Amino acid sequence: MAPLTHPSIKDGWFREISSQWPGQAMTLKVNRILHVEKSLYQDVLVFESETYGNVLVLDGVIQCTERDEFSYQEMIAHLPLASHPNPKKVLVIGGGDGGVVREVLKHDTVEQVVLCDIDEAVIPTPASPSSSATASSSSRITPPPTT
Repeated sequence: MAPLTHPSIKDGWFREISSQWPGQAMTLKVNRILHVEKSLYQDVLVFESETYGNVLVLDGVIQCTERDEFSYQEMIAHLPLASHPNPKKVLVIGGGDGGVVREVLKHDTVEQVVLCDIDEAVIPTPASPSSSATASSSSRITPPPTT
């Protein structure tokens, strides 16, 4: 099997350059590409970086890394749950990487979590930055209803 390649990675470096942020770019040394997929909605790339661990990239834009994903995931999950007196059912919309679900499951009062994401390709693969602690086998996670 040939090694995975991706157009965003050149000479062993991932480059995120966008006209939305003129004068700046993000570059990470790539140890190896873990997952490449063109879904119905976006280009999905997961790679192992030299300094940030596994990195999830959608359409050329870094979404989360193992090194810093917790800062976003913890705040978006714990603050709303701490403001509710007894959260039992939680719907996570657009949290395909699984980090928010992982954090929600840390609350013992939560009985059910439903994760909905438009793109199944983003829902955690073993290589995703948030997947290592995502309790995808938890009985408290229920699949979203289908039409």
